[in-house]
Amino acid sequence: MLMTEQATGHHPQPRPRSGATPATTVEHVTGAQSLIRSLEEVGADTVFGIPGGAILPAYDPMMDSQKVRHVLVRHEQGAGHAATGYAQATGKVGVCMATSGPGATNLVTPIADAHMDSVPMVAITGQVASKAIGTDAFQEADICGITMPITKHNFLVTKAEDIPRTIAEAFHIASTGRPGPVLVDIAKDALQAKTTFSWPPQTELPGYRPVTKPHAKQIREAAKLITAAKRPVLYVGGGVIKSGATAELKVLAELTGAPVTTTLMALGAFPDSHPLHVGMPGMHGAVTAVTALQKADLIVALGARFDDRVTGKLDSFAPYAKIVHADIDPAEIGKNRAADVPIVGDAREVIADLVQAVQAEHSEGNQGDYSAWWADLNRWRETYPLGYDLPEDGSLSPQQVIQRIGQLAPEGTIFAAGVGQHQMWAAHFIDYEKPATWLNSGGAGTMGYAVPAAMGAKAGMPERTVWAIDGDGCFQMTNQELTTCALNNIPIKVAIINNGALGMVRQWQTLFYNQRYSNTVLHSGPDDVNPDAKGTRVPDFVKLSEAMGCVALRCEDPADLDKVIAEANAINDRPVVIDFIVHEDAQVWPMVAAGTSNDEVMAARGVRPDFGDGEDD
Repeated sequence: MLMTEQATGHHPQPRPRSGATPATTVEHVTGAQSLIRSLEEVGADTVFGIPGGAILPAYDPMMDSQKVRHVLVRHEQGAGHAATGYAQATGKVGVCMATSGPGATNLVTPIADAHMDSVPMVAITGQVASKAIGTDAFQEADICGITMPITKHNFLVTKAEDIPRTIAEAFHIASTGRPGPVLVDIAKDALQAKTTFSWPPQTELPGYRPVTKPHAKQIREAAKLITAAKRPVLYVGGGVIKSGATAELKVLAELTGAPVTTTLMALGAFPDSHPLHVGMPGMHGAVTAVTALQKADLIVALGARFDDRVTGKLDSFAPYAKIVHADIDPAEIGKNRAADVPIVGDAREVIADLVQAVQAEHSEGNQGDYSAWWADLNRWRETYPLGYDLPEDGSLSPQQVIQRIGQLAPEGTIFAAGVGQHQMWAAHFIDYEKPATWLNSGGAGTMGYAVPAAMGAKAGMPERTVWAIDGDGCFQMTNQELTTCALNNIPIKVAIINNGALGMVRQWQTLFYNQRYSNTVLHSGPDDVNPDAKGTRVPDFVKLSEAMGCVALRCEDPADLDKVIAEANAINDRPVVIDFIVHEDAQVWPMVAAGTSNDEVMAARGVRPDFGDGEDD
């Protein structure tokens, strides 16, 4: 069953011509050869994977391909996250490959991650021979059944002649409408059988017709609400980046003069430095952004899904606001918050049409007056800016480390973050001016995402600097892919924000569990021989990284911070890892506690903002 869809990738893949006269026909090839030829034809240039018994036939012809580069990863999860990072950085479909059974099941987490964040990915897995399916054969797993809830669509291929059509359909489905992961599971005997390769194939996708053009009446209604509102907010989600609508968004924002808030998945969709930008909303969003949504009388949601991390307690979210909700996936509209004006369509087309409709309203003398609204917004912005305190003991501040990495990075640097405190600090203290410069795991919140995603981004955009901002907890989940980077000339840079703990969980234990730090300390405790000695940090990330072929540095003194970052930026022939030993008690603020209303946002621990006037409906 095909799922409903959202925004198309900003570098769409070649679309198969349904029913076109074959331009290429090659007889007497194996299904495996047909698979590799199909990948070449759809424009796949990089595959991340690991061979194994069921997929092995595909690896032989891949060795001869002049167009498809294979990157041999160290764990299939790394292959999946690398495909995601590649897709997020390039806008093209990311491709990963694994064998049957455990190889396929190791892809489940990155597939779920891509599904939550609407990332175009095609995962190709080998399956046991078709006659053995269902017999609990060696390394058999029903990967189609396992991934059905977390894929946009998936296929089980048991005939060699079906491979080109299936690959064409998989790439088309993954990259159009609401992007997402598609799994293609191919039986080993289908890869081994002789067939005829013909391209382009005739695709068969009855019922798959993503709507991209919005309804004109709904656009006009939205424009009327925008010009009539007194406290509007443009609530921008990741769909705006996926549809390549950032230029149109800037035009709409400047035309209306409405404040813009960009979600965690939309950072870079609108320049952080723009005066209309009021920050990121959500559980750890900027006070101004969170409060703007709460006190708005109109929210224009563009490619966003009213995620619980943005809304907080849903029934108290934006109580005064009418809602215009534009999304290419009709299933998202009204799912969490009823829409007064629902608009189904691609974000780029929606915003372009909204610009024209607002211009028409302006020409008729209907212009919004948001001066009082901006007086409130600017007061909040000045009173509750993002910031942090430096540790009194002179140790490294994690926020300062991340901020300086952003400030010293070359122009166009791509940042990939893991999940936790460092993710939020990277969202807050690095400026994102352009799309596809911020990669992270938003919906699934997958620890271990950063290193393989940075690897995928660098493989897809080799001319760009790529930094992975990781925590010491996240880093220990997928750091083996540094070996992959070292051996495949993928020179990423990794900043380990090493506070010796699972930082975000520790923060919750500090705030909500009476400082009972159950199983969140990552380094070892006091030496048994010398109880007064400080705990030794295990593993030693410098030695570990050097053993994997990286240049490894350590920084503990704020005086060395800029020098060490500059040294890392100057090394471009190998991966670089910096172990930043930071203060363990730093916390992420602002914060809305889980399950509470956004009205209860805290600017810092125990500090509730006083918003003064401007709250009335």
